[in-house]
Amino acid sequence: MAEYDYDVLVIGAGPGGYVAAIRAAQLGLKTACADGRETLGGTCLNVGCIPSKALLHGSEKFEEAVNGTFASYGIKTGPVELDLATMQQQKLDSVKSLTGGIEFLFKKNKVTWLKGYASFEDAHSVTVSGQKVSAKHIVIATGSSVTPLPGVSVDNDAGVVVDSTGALALTRVPDHLVVIGGGVIGLELGSVWRRLGAKVTVVEYLDQLLPGMDGDVRKEAAKIFKKQGMALKLSTKVTGVAVDGGKATLTVEPSAGGAAETIEADCVLVAIGRRPNTEGLGLDKIGLAPNARGQIETDHDFRTAVDGVWAIGDVIPGPMLAHKAEDEGIAVAENIAGLTGIVNHDVIPGVVYTFPEFAGVGLTQEAALEKAGGDQSKIKVSKFPMLGNSRAKTNHEPDGFVKVIADAQNDRVLGVWAIASVAGTMIAEAALALEFGATSEDIAYTCHAHPTHSEALKEAAMGIREKPIHI
Repeated sequence: MAEYDYDVLVIGAGPGGYVAAIRAAQLGLKTACADGRETLGGTCLNVGCIPSKALLHGSEKFEEAVNGTFASYGIKTGPVELDLATMQQQKLDSVKSLTGGIEFLFKKNKVTWLKGYASFEDAHSVTVSGQKVSAKHIVIATGSSVTPLPGVSVDNDAGVVVDSTGALALTRVPDHLVVIGGGVIGLELGSVWRRLGAKVTVVEYLDQLLPGMDGDVRKEAAKIFKKQGMALKLSTKVTGVAVDGGKATLTVEPSAGGAAETIEADCVLVAIGRRPNTEGLGLDKIGLAPNARGQIETDHDFRTAVDGVWAIGDVIPGPMLAHKAEDEGIAVAENIAGLTGIVNHDVIPGVVYTFPEFAGVGLTQEAALEKAGGDQSKIKVSKFPMLGNSRAKTNHEPDGFVKVIADAQNDRVLGVWAIASVAGTMIAEAALALEFGATSEDIAYTCHAHPTHSEALKEAAMGIREKPIHI
């Protein structure tokens, strides 16, 4: 009889967990994955990345039809109506297809799905739905959940004060949606409902949107969202939300303190961030304590302080991004199997899937300057406007730019930031460039297909030597 039931047990079937389980099984390890949802895929596939992209895409199509964009191409339509129920259903169809796909991959790779939430008994065993299961290696991949706003109660079923899960499932378009938080989730979901007809107000505590992104991108984001019709209340904090019937009254005041005012809304989205899921795991039973931010600390190989217990994804430090978790899932499985699994955390692209998209990888200009000791002469920066890109111009997508930041001494690319309709796809080339230690000259002298949006990256790289062609 085997000493353990499994070689590897993964707790959580989100992008990190399900990928770790599949990779471990591919490497010949007897693998199980514990998850209590009705479907696999975690937050990302069920109530995050995938359903939000389905609604973003659908709402873009609706706005194009309504605001005359079709007509400018010579496409005449009759009166345009929103069928929200059908739009929501196509979202659910996408989710069902993809979550079902993971279940198929589990069967194909002989990964056992243990249906239930796991809690540690000791370092090599957990209880799942009343059953004790043991494994030589246990990987914590429990992800994250919405950070609550103190004093504000979310009730997704009522549909007045909602989190991202509730905002994805609204059955009617709000007259006035107030988004608390000017980060990725708030701006994406705010964009969906604005396109479908809601008045949208974004309340952000900081003086700019999109914390963590390059300064130029953040400034341009405010201009673009204002132009699209969003009201922005920056440097503003929410001190309370009162619900009466189907309406909410928010009390807000300047972040630095000052006179309070109220905002009336019929839907409020709380989108102030996410926090690691560690509750109910029984970490105390194995002597593993989260850090001050609630995260589980690991070493470079994703080992925790407890032998045989590993952790990846949103539950450990670093950006809370599905693709970061996926890469860590592959790496941890390879490390467990005795191979070398590495994730370069300096090259994790970030994307905001609004229209246009905002994307970046590597250092911001501010971070690059700080790393250079504040010496501006040590870095070179070049920006190329999408207005000068033939494909963007032809597609009537003039907003945005591509920005390349390079080391002035050795020309190595330090960071790339982009605002463009397909910035999220364009950024992959930049990530590859950073991964291979490319110089701006490498990008500038690489032939890019014409006409494509990606030529803007080539031109921005040419600009490091002050020789772009089309500006």
